[in-house]
Amino acid sequence: MAKKQGFDNEKYLQQQTEAILERVGKFDKKLYLEFGGKLLFDYHAARVLPGFDPNVKMRLLQKLKDQADIVLCIYAGDIERRKMRADFGITYDVDALKFIDDLEDWGLKVKAVVITRFDDQPSAKIFKNKLERQKIKVYTHQFTKGYPTDIDLIVSKEGYGANPHIKTDKKLVIVTGPGPGSGKLATCLSQLYHDYTKGMKSGYAKFETFPIWNIPLKHPVNVAYESATADIRDFNMIDSFHLEAYGETTVNYNRDVEVFPVLKRILEKITGKEAMYKSPTDMGVNCAGFGIIDDDIVKEASRQESIRRYFRYDCEYTMGLTDKETVERAELIMEELGVKIEDRKVVMPAREAAEEGKTKGKGHKGFFCGAAMELPDGTIIAGKNSELMHAVSSLVLNAAKYLAGIPDKLHLLSPNIIESVTKLKKNILNAKSANLDLDEALIALTISATTNSTAQMALERLSELKECEVHTTHIPTPGDEAGLKRLGINLTADPNFSSRGFYDQK
Repeated sequence: MAKKQGFDNEKYLQQQTEAILERVGKFDKKLYLEFGGKLLFDYHAARVLPGFDPNVKMRLLQKLKDQADIVLCIYAGDIERRKMRADFGITYDVDALKFIDDLEDWGLKVKAVVITRFDDQPSAKIFKNKLERQKIKVYTHQFTKGYPTDIDLIVSKEGYGANPHIKTDKKLVIVTGPGPGSGKLATCLSQLYHDYTKGMKSGYAKFETFPIWNIPLKHPVNVAYESATADIRDFNMIDSFHLEAYGETTVNYNRDVEVFPVLKRILEKITGKEAMYKSPTDMGVNCAGFGIIDDDIVKEASRQESIRRYFRYDCEYTMGLTDKETVERAELIMEELGVKIEDRKVVMPAREAAEEGKTKGKGHKGFFCGAAMELPDGTIIAGKNSELMHAVSSLVLNAAKYLAGIPDKLHLLSPNIIESVTKLKKNILNAKSANLDLDEALIALTISATTNSTAQMALERLSELKECEVHTTHIPTPGDEAGLKRLGINLTADPNFSSRGFYDQK
């Protein structure tokens, strides 16, 4: 049973393309378009706007590729401290490399990479060398002198003029980055400065999906964005500049509203005339609100996303990756939306599975883990750990059996294969635990399928687990988490480790 759709992706793609091209037409030379949010794999948008294609921005770029250059920004400090992208579990510098590869898969190329606020950080220099040795053009921009108060210094040879001018060929220049604070805006303004000193009248605009400017401030979609950015303390607000200029109520987020007076003065200093934008909303070319076709569906999806975010932050707090204030903010947002963790349908069944494991005494080393999944038809499947498998491994195999109509009593994995993997882990790799994580279980299932038609039937149904909801009573191990991500499953977890050993928690 397909998920209900609350968003018309094709309508959105058409309107967004037209809006960008219309904005390009307002400038004589170039438009530097700051791409906020995720250019690829925008799963947050896909979760809160069911029907949204997480790669729709790439489809947009494909439609514009003959007219657009792509510039990728990354903050040197993020490279140095190895900042992580939570949805993929990779660092920002690795994400930048992945992004370049992904673009090529879509038939697109990065024109240049800009390392922003560069100050000879060792890791940033290594990253620069790595890219240049792969024939990728790299520029380094330093912190802008005078920012944000001394406009005369900012817009001068010592300010934006100190940065090298990035050579681009197309009329539209997409400026993007792996996360907030990557230096996209400063890069756009630096380019504008250089263009105007050469007599080229270029322009700036911003494309960012959230918050959605033309739905209410407290709409669950916009509130879910606050939950998604609780760690950086973003919050939505009425665009007071737009309200004053046009008498129209629109929504923006605090950083854009707070920086607008400075940005407006910078643009006027660069161009030598009154800025064409009277508000942060004016700067945007964002059409996501026009793609919503069922408000009730996106509201409920957004409420569920706030619960997912709370669980993620709670686990990150346990792992030492975030602070208590972030968790508390996510919890307050849930309360604002009128939801609690039990409203996520898979939470209680997962906990009940763990309790059942305790009762039957079959947990691994006396530690009992449970997991539960909601299938597309609404059925809840559960799994728990054992001496042979992790709870998540058991869960996925149980779900595949259910979808394939295989009786629960039939085993999918060959005992010989399980025995071989167990011996490898214990006797050769010296693993403390020999039970199979999800990655290992999926490999074992694939091997079993070569000689077992029942296993083959289950294997063929794994693709139906995409976008299913899963909750576990423990923070998943790397092998479990990687397997769930590859299957496209939306995961939450209780903030408990699956082992009492500190080393085993990695």
